[in-house]
Amino acid sequence: MTDQAYSTSRYRPPEIEHRYGAQVHLLDDPLAWTLLSRACAPDVEQPEVGRLVQTLYSFLVRAVVATELPRERGTAKTRMVTQHPAEGVYRGVVLVRSSKVVSVGIARAGTTPSQLTYDFLNTVLEPKGVRQDHLFMSRTTDAEGKVTGVDWHDAKIGRDVEGRYVLFPDPMGATGASMVGAIRHYEHDLDGKPKKCIAMNLIVTPEYIRRVTSEHPDAAIYALRLDRGLSTPEVLGSVPGERWDEERGLDDKHYIVPGAGGVGEVLNNAWI
Repeated sequence: MTDQAYSTSRYRPPEIEHRYGAQVHLLDDPLAWTLLSRACAPDVEQPEVGRLVQTLYSFLVRAVVATELPRERGTAKTRMVTQHPAEGVYRGVVLVRSSKVVSVGIARAGTTPSQLTYDFLNTVLEPKGVRQDHLFMSRTTDAEGKVTGVDWHDAKIGRDVEGRYVLFPDPMGATGASMVGAIRHYEHDLDGKPKKCIAMNLIVTPEYIRRVTSEHPDAAIYALRLDRGLSTPEVLGSVPGERWDEERGLDDKHYIVPGAGGVGEVLNNAWI
């Protein structure tokens, strides 16, 4: 017999209230907020910042995998099966281990998060269905330092994406230029159609959410924190998304405020 307590699962991670739509998930996690605030601090460098980012992505990937991947009824023998052949078996909800997932490493800030996500997926799922791809791109800016688009430099990608969940663990969701370019590539330029594209960010801005949801309405966004620090006090006092047109999280050079500065530079100790 299956214990009724584990016959179904309604798991959803807690989220803050917002008006950005059902595909946007802003997690309500004070532990993550505490560690993220430390990771953003001016005095935090390697190796501490690397450890913090890994811990934060362990929270984020758990929420995404437990929520988004399909579930099924499963059975699993325990070590007690030798004494209790019938009762020493777990019967209940589990994730479908044959699910196919791709973790996309967007160099350079996304390299560490993608590796952690890839390792986690190999533990949870059947490894033969798990893949890691690598994209190499950088912002293009105008004379004032504003982001104008993205330059692709190279990519190492397995072309088959049919029926796969494609995860994009990229820490900073600022303008959305890199993310929409990456999602577009997976949705239109490879072989097959992804089951779902999921952005996994530590921090996002209202501008990022608008661009990603506008250009890819079927994609999901999971983030630990929303930064709209350049909004007016009145807007900051409103529910996120309620006055979306007035919300502002990017400065004139398209850096997030309060944000974390150049995360790719800090993670890699490479100030270029």
